[in-house]
Amino acid sequence: MLSIERYPGLAPGPQRLADCYYREGEAPPPQGLFPTSCNMAARAPPPRALAPPPVPTETAGKEQVKMELENASLWKQFSAVGTEMIITKKGRRMFPGLSVKLSGLNPALRYILLLDIVPLDSSRYRFQGDAWQTVGEAEARLPDRVFIHPDSPATGAHWLGRSVAFHRAKLTNHTLDSQGHIILHSLHRYQPRLHIMEARDMLRWGGAQHSFSFPETQFLTVTAYQNPRITELKIRSNPFAKGFREDGRNCKK
Repeated sequence: MLSIERYPGLAPGPQRLADCYYREGEAPPPQGLFPTSCNMAARAPPPRALAPPPVPTETAGKEQVKMELENASLWKQFSAVGTEMIITKKGRRMFPGLSVKLSGLNPALRYILLLDIVPLDSSRYRFQGDAWQTVGEAEARLPDRVFIHPDSPATGAHWLGRSVAFHRAKLTNHTLDSQGHIILHSLHRYQPRLHIMEARDMLRWGGAQHSFSFPETQFLTVTAYQNPRITELKIRSNPFAKGFREDGRNCKK
């Protein structure tokens, strides 16, 4: 007969997830020789690698949470031309970046803010004739990832009344990336989404959460800028690109 001393894995332990429980009055199932689903879930990948939460159809709870795109005017300038985002193997930060302001959060509760980027359609694109045109079906969708804002989790009082920027999020086309960057295909259209959820619901995707997306933040992914007007706009708007001339060479003063 197997003993607990010899096989400590057989000893019952405390439940680690809220959704792993026994109904009152029912006998617990027999312990097996393999890890339980609770233990396997507890060893799941870190939140960055988890699939993003689904967008809820209704606002959960009584909170009237609102999100405002703080740099909407800049995004609209790029959107009018056709926003392009560089993706590289090592990962590249977005410009314009996502900067938002929040309202309606409970100051006493702790929240987690997440960013994910989803395909906008099922097409692949090419820039020709001074415009973007569809050239075929999109490539197979890559594993979904989320970027967790580094201040998470934090109280509603922390998030309220301040600019919340996702400037540390990076985009990559490296399908085997291990740095937690968001993996995207080149020459595809994408839509960033922002999610707010209570920290206690982190292990239960789809809990009390709120999701937001802004049409002006849609973009096409490229490995090099295709539209000269986008290049000019990025140089003019990005403070880190002021040292580049129109021909793209670094200008040393």
